[in-house]
Amino acid sequence: MNEKTTKRGLRAELLEVRARLTADDVEASARRIAVHAAGLGELARARTVAAYVSVGREPGTRALLETLRERGTRVLLPVLLPDNDLDWAPYEGPERLVRAGRGLLEPAAAPLGPEAVAEAEAVLLPGLAVDRRGLRLGRGGGSYDRVLARLEAAGGTAPLVVLLYDTEVLEEVPAEPHDRPVRAAVTPSGVHRFTE
Repeated sequence: MNEKTTKRGLRAELLEVRARLTADDVEASARRIAVHAAGLGELARARTVAAYVSVGREPGTRALLETLRERGTRVLLPVLLPDNDLDWAPYEGPERLVRAGRGLLEPAAAPLGPEAVAEAEAVLLPGLAVDRRGLRLGRGGGSYDRVLARLEAAGGTAPLVVLLYDTEVLEEVPAEPHDRPVRAAVTPSGVHRFTE
């Protein structure tokens, strides 16, 4: 079985588990994730954080986005482009989020360009799982692979942090040569560190 087939199967399993979560499960997890993430040194020190607005059964980010904004942290959120690349725009509060394609919520503010992510001093990533090496399994669309490649090309050293449920911290996920490790995962039970 090749890596893509293995990744596809694991993604399907993880999404099936998420689909069984209740709205109460998601909300309670989001509150705990926000508390743990807010205490993370990488986020506390960052003047600019690249993040995202969670949708569906993803680990919730809205409480964390508000915490960061209230601290005075500049938060950049993705704007999906037609080719699945990501542009970035500033977060100006929940009332300034607009519905976009694929059920996403995006900032109403003017986009700053795909390279704006390089201004981030910490990057929060969505994912479906992470392993003991810090390798993250995404949804497979390639959007964040482009973001991570852009950060690397810009010489970025911003710590990468993935937000997950506890059951999504695995022993191993299928990896490809272009996959980059994250520094930490934040789950409802706490922070899991991988690389420094």
